[in-house]
Amino acid sequence: MARPRPFRLGALLLSGVALLAACGDDDNAGGSGGDGDTVTIRVQGLPPGTDQAGQDQFNAKIAEFEEQHPDIQIEASTNEYDPQTFSALLAGGGVEDVIRVPLTEPQGLIQRGQVQPITEYLDEWEHADEINPQVLESISDAEGDVYGIPRSPFALGLVYNRALFEQAGLDPDNPPATWDDVRAAAQAISSATGAAGFVHESKDGSGGWQLTMLAYAHGGDLEVPDGDTYVADFQNDAVRDSLQLLKEMRWTDGSMGETQLLNQDDVVRQFAAGQVGMFMGTPGTYRLAKQNFGMEDTANYGVTSMPQAGGDATMSGGEIFMVPASVPEDRARAAVEWMLFYYAEPQYDPQVAAAEAEALAQDPAAAVGVPTLPMFDAAQQQLINEAIAPFVNVELENFQPYLTGTPELELKPEPPLNAQALYQVLDPVVQAVLTDENADIDALLAAAEDEANRQLAAAQ
Repeated sequence: MARPRPFRLGALLLSGVALLAACGDDDNAGGSGGDGDTVTIRVQGLPPGTDQAGQDQFNAKIAEFEEQHPDIQIEASTNEYDPQTFSALLAGGGVEDVIRVPLTEPQGLIQRGQVQPITEYLDEWEHADEINPQVLESISDAEGDVYGIPRSPFALGLVYNRALFEQAGLDPDNPPATWDDVRAAAQAISSATGAAGFVHESKDGSGGWQLTMLAYAHGGDLEVPDGDTYVADFQNDAVRDSLQLLKEMRWTDGSMGETQLLNQDDVVRQFAAGQVGMFMGTPGTYRLAKQNFGMEDTANYGVTSMPQAGGDATMSGGEIFMVPASVPEDRARAAVEWMLFYYAEPQYDPQVAAAEAEALAQDPAAAVGVPTLPMFDAAQQQLINEAIAPFVNVELENFQPYLTGTPELELKPEPPLNAQALYQVLDPVVQAVLTDENADIDALLAAAEDEANRQLAAAQ
């Protein structure tokens, strides 16, 4: 298996399309069929009911697509891909024709033959050759076949509260560049304001996910190739140093607050309420803070590139839309038509991007202009930026440290195989460090590595 290679970021774009989390129950049934030659496809990706602007936009795009493609009908679902139930749904025919998966999943799905290549259909699109090949690398197999369409790729950074920085005597326009800086800033914020200076997620898989980010910044990896397979590599200096940093910030500095065992929603909710100084996240958490958790003064939201400790790297990720292996050819072709229309064209066509941004901006709760990574070359992304500029309603100057610093970092994908399970194995390690002052980091890592390798061997 070809290992996805890290790359350097050459440009950033501003996207009017939301990075949206979906939820719901798999209550859709049916598949192809309809009057005459009409094909009906079921697609994931409908935003949840809490995001009315997103739902309205999604449904409007369905109507537009169906007008352009009268032989295709769309049934949209708020269902999410769940690695624990996907195999059973696939076997039982209960999975949609278009599934949305995090970037941790494609290589495993490809290796297990659970999704199908879409290269044949993708090559029919006139702009296929203009897609950044690095964006497609982690969703392709060793022969170069492509298995999905990416949307809103991102790079991780450090989110921070500008108001708390000022209260602590820190310059919000000069945020931390190293993890030593983060540690010092967290102490200052905690001492001056009583808020948690820095918070690290630690449950629902997010503990292992964020530990991987820290390891990348320290110059390490959590999973490495071993011939044609992958093995866990937790017992290295980068991972140990990352955990030691958390341990010292939690117990020596007392700068991480008293409430631990948090997931992303917990952290963003506290951040939106002004109770957290810093956490690792993407610019997309601006949208979560504003729309989901009612952050009133969004001018307090700041984000910078990932602080470093010798790695000069950050994690990249995003959403990938894929077609299950069980989908027949007529629906697969229709599925790719939909994915290109809804996910690829707005990232390429300035007119489409501007129209979507204008429509989204009609809702004052929406966030238009949150930065993401480019799917196409820098020149094309600049055209997108210029097209949506009149509709941007976020405090773009507060994203500038992220926009300036991220291009200098190496982008590394998430662990290529079984990443979600790997993160779950690491959650208890992070939790122990944050809740037990005497936690034995070496013993915890040794046990977790053994378990991760057992799971990796089973998955391969």
